[in-house]
Amino acid sequence: MQHQTKFLRFSIFFFLLWIFSSAPTHANNPQKQCDSLIEIGIAKMRNNEFAQSITLLTKAHQIAENKHFDKQLFLAKNYLGGNYFMMLDYGEALNYYLAAYTIAVKSHDSKFEMMALSNIAILYAKEKKHDKARDYFERAYQLSIAEKDFAQAGGYALNLGLLLNEIGQYDKARTYFNKALEYAANNTLVKQTAQTAMAENDMLRGHTRESIAAAEQLLPQIRATKDGNAISLLLVVAKSYLKEKQFGPAIQYAQQALEANNNVEVKTAIYEILTDIHTQQKNYPEALRYKDSVMAYREKRNEIQNGSLFETSKARFEIQESKNQLSLHKAEAANRQKIFYWIIIAMTVVLLLLIAVWRIMVLRHKQRKMIAENNHRIVSLELAQKKTEAKLLEKQLHEEQSNALLEQEKLQSEIEHNNRKLSVKALYLSGKNRLVEDFLAVLDQQPEVTKIPAIRSHINSLKKNLRSDEEWESFLTHFEEVNQGFLIRLKEKHKDLSANDIRFICYVYMNLSSKEIASMLNISLDACRKRKERVAQKLGLSDSTSLYAYLSGI
Repeated sequence: MQHQTKFLRFSIFFFLLWIFSSAPTHANNPQKQCDSLIEIGIAKMRNNEFAQSITLLTKAHQIAENKHFDKQLFLAKNYLGGNYFMMLDYGEALNYYLAAYTIAVKSHDSKFEMMALSNIAILYAKEKKHDKARDYFERAYQLSIAEKDFAQAGGYALNLGLLLNEIGQYDKARTYFNKALEYAANNTLVKQTAQTAMAENDMLRGHTRESIAAAEQLLPQIRATKDGNAISLLLVVAKSYLKEKQFGPAIQYAQQALEANNNVEVKTAIYEILTDIHTQQKNYPEALRYKDSVMAYREKRNEIQNGSLFETSKARFEIQESKNQLSLHKAEAANRQKIFYWIIIAMTVVLLLLIAVWRIMVLRHKQRKMIAENNHRIVSLELAQKKTEAKLLEKQLHEEQSNALLEQEKLQSEIEHNNRKLSVKALYLSGKNRLVEDFLAVLDQQPEVTKIPAIRSHINSLKKNLRSDEEWESFLTHFEEVNQGFLIRLKEKHKDLSANDIRFICYVYMNLSSKEIASMLNISLDACRKRKERVAQKLGLSDSTSLYAYLSGI
């Protein structure tokens, strides 16, 4: 039977082990997996691998949405929008940016909210929807001020200034450039961009000399940093000199910008400036040559744009293919899961049958075991009955002892109660005698009263009663009735005790305080303490504090 039981247990164990090992597994940490997908997706986007980036970010989006990871869901939507923005699909990009903004607002994350607002504003600026772009830039700017994130506020102020420059609101643009310089004093890129934009602002307002002075002063610093602001600044200087009709410097700075740049759109703008310069110089052959360059670069830009559109279409096709493959994988996984569940159901039925067989075998074994146990129980009951009877006898004896102790405690309580009544009576008599003594002492001080024979007779009678020992003898009689045998045992043990000692000991045995004893004996409290020490010494005690305990044990 034991071998069969062990076999069934091992069967159940291996069945459960198979279920857990065959069950679909998931990543131990979905949040880390989601973060990794987003990180790789961002890297792919920056390398212009949009199809792969969108696929990875879509997977991250699904995990974040299922697991309610707000941060990861925001980032996935935001960078999906970034992919479509870079692929020039502004409609799809806007949908993702707006969804990301909604998540940021719901999760009360001001940092993400500012990021989403800025992205939406940039998208509207690209589409030349300046009013909406300005609205979203201002919301991002105001939020950064409210959150005291002045580094971000500097960047948003700069974007607002650039937008206002573009739409011709130069004074307001300059105000935001000054704010950008104030908030981003430690950010070299923002600071130099703002200074470049202010030089352009001067040029656009017709302050060409101020623009040239500021730009030429700033140009060496910007060239040292090797960022895109150098080309913008060179073009500002070239345009400013053109407005001043100083064609030589204008051509010189335009040529420098041309040599420092490889971007098709910027080269087109430079060639347009050079065309304007040579046209105003009436150097028409050169103007036509640069105009041809403008036309050539515009065609090249169109080719690039067409190539970008082709790449975008290709990326969308790859994304759709990826989605289709993902749907197929999901369907296959669902089918595999169904098969797995059917196998589990079949195995569960087999397991239940094995358990039923095992239970029948166990029940039979239990029946045989119960018969043996019943026989053993009968013998055990007989022994237990004998033990119970012995315990009952022992319990009765214990109860009798307990009753005797209770009776003894009750008797002791009655003795203590009677002693307390005796002490009260003795205290009363002591108080009465003291009052009489005080009264007689007052009368003795009145000679005219004591000369009266009748009063004198009563005074003598009272004094005689005070000196009588009848009250003390009455007290001893009552004390002996309450504490039978105590005085006899005391006198047998200590034969040298005087009557006063015995009287003092009786009061101590009654557990009266030193103050009460002093009052009854009509002595001071110090005299009472000395007498207590003296009596303790007579009884052979080293300390008077143990006198009551000693007397209680007699």
